[in-house]
Amino acid sequence: MTEYLKKMVDDYSTKKQPSLIQMKKGILSREAFLQEAEDYARTTYEISKEKATELIGLFEQYIFGYSKISSLIDDHDISDIRIISYDNIRIKRKGKRMATSIRFDSEKEYRQFVDYVATKNQVNISNLNAIQRFTDADSHQDFILRFTISMPLVNTYGEPYLCIRKVPRNFPEMQELIRRKMLDRELAEILIQRFRTGSTLICGGNSSGKTTLLNALKETLPDDMAILIAQQADELTTKRHPDMMFMHSLPGSGESQVNYDLKNISIAGLTMDVDFFIIGEVKGDEALYLLNAAYTGQLCAATIHAPAANKATDKLVDYAMYSSRYSRDELMKMMECFTTMVFMEHYKVKQVFINRGWDSKRRELVYEKVFG
Repeated sequence: MTEYLKKMVDDYSTKKQPSLIQMKKGILSREAFLQEAEDYARTTYEISKEKATELIGLFEQYIFGYSKISSLIDDHDISDIRIISYDNIRIKRKGKRMATSIRFDSEKEYRQFVDYVATKNQVNISNLNAIQRFTDADSHQDFILRFTISMPLVNTYGEPYLCIRKVPRNFPEMQELIRRKMLDRELAEILIQRFRTGSTLICGGNSSGKTTLLNALKETLPDDMAILIAQQADELTTKRHPDMMFMHSLPGSGESQVNYDLKNISIAGLTMDVDFFIIGEVKGDEALYLLNAAYTGQLCAATIHAPAANKATDKLVDYAMYSSRYSRDELMKMMECFTTMVFMEHYKVKQVFINRGWDSKRRELVYEKVFG
C-alpha cells in the first residue's frame, strides 16, 4: 500500500494535478474527487476493489491532511514547524525549539510532499517563484496555517525549506492572556482603555506575542465601531465582532501582473468609512499611509519589529521614509499621534510607554514609562 500511495501522490502532483485543483476550487466535490481517484487506482494499478478502497482511505488522509506532519499540525502545544531537509524536521513546542522523530523516507518523497503542498494551495513554485508565502485557512479546524517555502534555486543546499506557522482559530482573549501571565489584570485594563482612545504600536521580535496581544485587544472594541484590518497573512480574525472587515495582500508571482500589497490595501482602507484601522504587521511603505491616517485623528493600531517600546516609532518612520517626501523630523513629529507603545518578549508584555509628544528643542519624542 505504501508504494501504491507514493505512486498515486506522484500522479496527482503531475498528470492528475488538474483534478486536485478542481477539487480545491470547489468545482469537483470531495466525494466525486475520491470516487474518481478510486476508479483511477483500479484501472491504472490493476488492483482489486478492496485494495483500491484501502488505498483511497490512505490517499484521503494524505490529500486532506498533511501526510507525515499531520500529527505535528494537530498538536496544540506546537506553534511552528520547520522542515530543513527530508530527515530533519524541527518544531517549537511551548516556545522551545526541538527535534522530532518524524522524517520523510527520502529527498524524493520530501520534494514530492513540497510539490503537493504547493498544488493543494494553488501556488506555483517554479524558478520564477522560488520563494512563496501563502496561507491555508481551510484544512484544519483549529489552526490557520501560514507557509513559507524556499526552493533549491535560492537555497545554499539542494533541498527545499518549508516553514509553517500555526495560528489558532480560537485565539486567547484578554482574560486568557491574564491567566497565562502575559500581563496582569491592572495592566490589561490600562491597555484596553488606551487602545480604545488612541493609536497603538505593539512591537517585539519574531514569535514574541505581538499578534496574540493585538488579536485580544481588538476583540475588546465596542460593537458600534467599524474596523478594517489589513494583513499579509490571515492571522487576525474575530470571534464575534459584527463590523470587522479583513483584507489580505496578494503578491504578484511569476509573470502575473496582479499585485495587491499592504500599501494598496491601506490606500483603499483610507477611503472607507471606518472608525479603527489596523495593519497586521508593518514591513514597508504602507507605514506612511498608516501614519497619515493616525495623524488625521483616525484610530490605528499595528505590530512592528523593534527592540524596545520607545524604538517602535523610529522603526515605523524608517518604513514611512521609503516613499515619503517628509523629512525624518517631520515624520517623527507626526508620530506623536501614536500614544501607546508596547514591547513584547517571550510571550509577555515587557514595556509600555506613553508618548507625550514631540520636543522641538531636543528634536525627539518624549516618553513616559508606565510599565517595565
